[in-house]
Amino acid sequence: MLVTGATGFIGSHLVQQLVSDGASVRAMAHYRGDPTLGNLEFLPAEARAALTVIKGDVGDPFFVRRAVEGCDIVFHLAALIGIPYSYVAPASYVATNVQGTLNVLEACRTEGTPRLVHTSTSEAYGTARQTPIDEQHPLQAQSPYSASKIGADKLAESYHCAFRLPVVTIRPFNTFGPRQSARAVIPTIAGQLLAGAGSLRLGSLTPVRDLTFVTDTVAGLIRGALAENVDGEVFNLGVGRGISIGDLAARIMALVGREIPVETDAARVRPEASEVLELLSDNAKARERLGWEPAVSLDQGLEHTCEFLRANPAWVRPEDYGV
Repeated sequence: MLVTGATGFIGSHLVQQLVSDGASVRAMAHYRGDPTLGNLEFLPAEARAALTVIKGDVGDPFFVRRAVEGCDIVFHLAALIGIPYSYVAPASYVATNVQGTLNVLEACRTEGTPRLVHTSTSEAYGTARQTPIDEQHPLQAQSPYSASKIGADKLAESYHCAFRLPVVTIRPFNTFGPRQSARAVIPTIAGQLLAGAGSLRLGSLTPVRDLTFVTDTVAGLIRGALAENVDGEVFNLGVGRGISIGDLAARIMALVGREIPVETDAARVRPEASEVLELLSDNAKARERLGWEPAVSLDQGLEHTCEFLRANPAWVRPEDYGV
């Protein structure tokens, strides 16, 4: 199996589970000229030893084809994901998320890969027109990031329709857990609290999110890889329950045992028409067709995340929040 984006948050957890399941895994890491392996450093030593790590760039079609060669399953997770940065450098999102996905699709088509699992995002739906959101909900590009992911999703769809490529698209809703970027909302809240901040700096408190623990997302990706008769299909992975950012902050405060004032951080506020106000999944299709269902509750996942942040205090940089 090949995992692109293997050093990232979800990718590293996926690699760890695949190795635990006995798979032979190629882990694609973005070449940066340094010896580190990103989040793969958190894997047990025996798991890292079992990996074949290949360093390169998903934007290089020749490298991607060599990486795909001989694989039974390809999990495509490599992407630029930070929404704020997509407002600053949108062309880089097109280069990685659209062109990079095209390179993976073409490599899999050329090599005759039996199954490609393409990773989407619930941000592709934009603000819900109706809830819960099923796979037929319109796609709405409310940020350059979401536009790039919609473009990638549509390329995957086109390769199935035009070339019968056996691709399955998995669309996670707001995955969280250990190793997630400190700029994501849950590590931002928990990190500030654990670092001793006097106030909690956040963006808008009203958006609603459907939060799925990372091991549940990984389980859905693997189900998508192994399921039969699902080529060309899209599957939502979400719990089906929403919580506002404000209520989430209060919940984490209670878990950590610190209640502090909340301040608005202008740097974290999206342009008004770009903010996605509500994401709430309908996961019936994944339950019925993939046999998937979430197993980790929000409170359990928050506890695991806080444990990780306590064990890795350097993950959060207190100076970013004026602590």
